[in-house]
Parts: sequence; structure tokens; C-alpha cells
Amino acid sequence: MQPRLGLVCITTSKDVRYRALTRKRLLEHSEDGQRRLLEDIYRDNIQTLDTALRYCEREKISLYRLPSSIFPFSDEPFGLAVLQQFKETLGRSGRRATERGIRLVMHPDQFVVLSSDSEGVVANSIKILQMHADIMDLLDQPRSPWALLEIHGGKSDREDALVERIKQLPEAIRSRLCLENDEYAYSAEEIHAVCVRAGVPMVFDAHHHIVHEKLDSYEHPSVAEMLAKARATWPDPEHQVVHISNGRESFNDRQHSDLIAIMPSSYLNAPWIEIEAKLKEEAIRGLDNWCDVFGAARTSTMTAAAK
Repeated sequence: MQPRLGLVCITTSKDVRYRALTRKRLLEHSEDGQRRLLEDIYRDNIQTLDTALRYCEREKISLYRLPSSIFPFSDEPFGLAVLQQFKETLGRSGRRATERGIRLVMHPDQFVVLSSDSEGVVANSIKILQMHADIMDLLDQPRSPWALLEIHGGKSDREDALVERIKQLPEAIRSRLCLENDEYAYSAEEIHAVCVRAGVPMVFDAHHHIVHEKLDSYEHPSVAEMLAKARATWPDPEHQVVHISNGRESFNDRQHSDLIAIMPSSYLNAPWIEIEAKLKEEAIRGLDNWCDVFGAARTSTMTAAAK
């Protein structure tokens, strides 16, 4: 089966745009006004989510990453109470995604640092993760890595603390949690070791890997090796998710480019690929025939080598 490609949050066009809210603006209102404002934004953003799902179905995009800020302030009891009012509507949206064959995932923001040496930061990280788990529950998504909540390792050289804190997480979070390698703190090998110890899947990012290891090609043997090692951490290997991006100014530039010009050939073995490029759906369209072209080239090479 060919890899299935995923859209990250919004589209380059204005087809999918979510409303945001700052704390300053929220606090300009009375308590009743805050409730009405959140109700209005949540209602609009649910409609935008439904638009995004229709868009994915139309464009044959099989994975959709919801924005972390889709329901602002729902990590607070007040906001969560407002969001709970939309339980039936959200459940219908989530089930509709499932019926359309669209996988829903989330990537909590950089403030989630479970490996921090600050108890306050850890407590806030768990609160943010709980908000994401609540959203997935309301969307009637399974408590499994299918509906993954993916984070980075955070503070370096804190593997033991990271493993222990993951093990202590509430089931709604832990059952969905996945860890991703990054450019600085945790290499692919290091985060893989944490995943094995903590019993959670690994999301492999080939671009983070080549930046961290200062490699000059996605065809370096370690890319395929880490892809396979990450795959083995998934309870169902067919649910494995990987990320791809290209460097903006150079191959090893950590900044993401607009499109995807280079893909690891080993990614033909990846079931699900999130496309992390600036031009979003344009980058996905540019990869429409990548599997066919690269797969044909690889088959031709293997056939020639066998003669």
C-alpha cells in the first residue's frame, strides 16, 4: 500500500482558517461575556473543522492534524465546561472523520516539557496534554496511538525523569502519547531508547535526524534504519506516523521549505506521512505521483541488480 499523506492544521488558501483568542481580549469581558465569546469561537471552529474534513476528503488526504489552539482556553475549567456543551456536535464530527477514512492527530505545542526540572512546568505540561486528550475524547477518537498526541523529549539529559513521568500520566493521555526526535535535545537513537523504556511509539522525523547528525543525504543508511526501529515501537506497525520536511536555504537548514523536493526512498515503507512544509496542501499535491515514480524507479533498480 502507498503511504498516506497528512495535512497540518490549515491550508495555504483561505479554505481552512480557525479563529483565535488572546487572554487580554478574553479578560475584557464579564464572566457571562467570556462564556458567550468562547461559545461563539468554539462553534465557528467546529464548523471550520468540518470544512477541513470535507477538504481532506475532496483532496484525498487521509490524515489531518488539528491545531493545538482549536479551542482556546479549554485547558481551563471554565473553557472546558463551555466545550462540553458541544459534546454531541464534536462526537458527530469525529465519527464523520472516521467514516470518511480521515485519521485525526494532534501535536501539543512547545510548552509541553515533561522532562523539565521545574515541577510547575511539568504540571502545566500535563494540563495542556489533558486538554488535547479531552478534545480527542469529545471527538470520539480511540484511546490509542491511532489518535496520537505527539510531543518532543524536551529538556536534554533527562531521560529517566521523562520515562517516569510518562508512566504516571493519566490513561487518556498515555494511551495516545508518541515521542518525536528533534534537532538538538534528543536524537533519533535517544528518543527511540526513551520510547522503548516508556512503552510509547516513536514518530520518526527524517529532517530532524539529518540536521542533528549533520548528514548530507536522506539516503544515508541510518535514515532507513531509524525508520524501521521506530516502526517496531508501534503496537500496530501499520499505524506508524513519520514526518517529512526539507531545509529552506540548504539541505541541513532546520527551517522548513515551502515544498517537498526530496523524500527519503525508505519512506515508501512508511504507512502515514505528515507533510510539514510551508505551502501545506500545495506540497501534498506536488507529491501526488512521488510514490508511483519512486516506486517504479526502485523496482527497476532491483530488477536490474538481479540480472
